[in-house]
Amino acid sequence: MKISKIILYDEPTVPEIQIENTKRFIKSIFPTEIEIKRNFFETIDENTCEKIASTRIFDLKKQYKKHIPNSEEIQIEKENKDMSENEEMILYDGFELQNIIIKQIPTTENTLHVIFTNKLTATFDESDFRYHARAIIGSNPTIISTTGIIEAPAKPKQYYLDLMTGLSKNKIQEKYKGQFLEYHDPRIAEIIEGHLLQSIMYHETGEAFCDKKECRLFNAHWQKDLFYSQIENKRMCKRHSKIIENIRK
Repeated sequence: MKISKIILYDEPTVPEIQIENTKRFIKSIFPTEIEIKRNFFETIDENTCEKIASTRIFDLKKQYKKHIPNSEEIQIEKENKDMSENEEMILYDGFELQNIIIKQIPTTENTLHVIFTNKLTATFDESDFRYHARAIIGSNPTIISTTGIIEAPAKPKQYYLDLMTGLSKNKIQEKYKGQFLEYHDPRIAEIIEGHLLQSIMYHETGEAFCDKKECRLFNAHWQKDLFYSQIENKRMCKRHSKIIENIRK
């Protein structure tokens, strides 16, 4: 196995991660040392806070342009405020954020750093020329956005059609309750496991995702598919099971 150690940086505002259980889950699959550290964003200085605030996205249809943050935006980063459930969601360019984090963590050979955060990460897609929310920004460090896990995969199609009818959002959410993830949803723990597997496999093989829905490495674009691959099926496909078996040797 290429990875000799995995460091998990906790996100205390999302206890559903169940960081100790997550550690045990990974340990049960991969023969590697695992360390848990406190939230990455609690340890940074003011200059880094300003840099992070500068990665905010304001126009989804334009490629990244460095933002000049105001004092309030910098203060939000200094206080490490949880803004995930605000009506006005803040998006961060995932690759720019990753580049900032790289400069703040020790670069130890064969160590994979996994940063859990409630910040909503996004990347610009050249195929449709717009930003899309992402649950995971791969490579090292890997960023796993708990807000991205909730917001990136699409809800049922009818949910969006109902929103256009003028029904209140609360009534619509109640109508489809259970068919999509909500904040502090207990199902987040199992879905986190799948994203961690994706980040480890990407580091080991250069391939993060699987095109089979019956695999925990499946890159789900719909919540129903996310639930199927990570909770209902909860298995790896034959091909990736074999790859993991070889990694473990």
